[in-house]
Amino acid sequence: MQIYSPHSPAPDFTLPDQDNKTHSLSDYRGQWVLLYFYPKDDTPGCTKQALGIKYSFPDFTTLDIHVLGVSVDSVASHKKFAVKYDLPFPLLADTEKEVVMKYGVWGAQKSSGDERDGIFRTSFLIDPEGKIAKIYEKVQPDRHAQEVLVDLKAFTATEDG
Repeated sequence: MQIYSPHSPAPDFTLPDQDNKTHSLSDYRGQWVLLYFYPKDDTPGCTKQALGIKYSFPDFTTLDIHVLGVSVDSVASHKKFAVKYDLPFPLLADTEKEVVMKYGVWGAQKSSGDERDGIFRTSFLIDPEGKIAKIYEKVQPDRHAQEVLVDLKAFTATEDG
């Protein structure tokens, strides 16, 4: 259930990262941002997604896009995950579930026949004006980084042309 659509203003927030440094979405105004929500640190799909972004990070840097990962794990959990895989981008701790609720990416999920609440693997590409350029639902962890890069190149080509 998405509560936002492309061209909607992206809701601002302030959260701590793995080093306990706070980040607000508004800090990145004037720049592209990939805000990606993932279920849990150091699990197979989340690791695959984070590593896909890590390995493509030089391309993200070249295109001047900032990456912010968000889950409801703690700062300590994020620190362990980021250090283990040498992740070059902030992982934000939404332990109070305020941001996941605000973005509509928290809800009931079925896993192995059980139903419980969790994060939907969803990303938001946010433009320099702070508006949502694209929403990625049901993200494929192994393809996500490349998909975002292709889209960003298309968006920036449109801006330039």
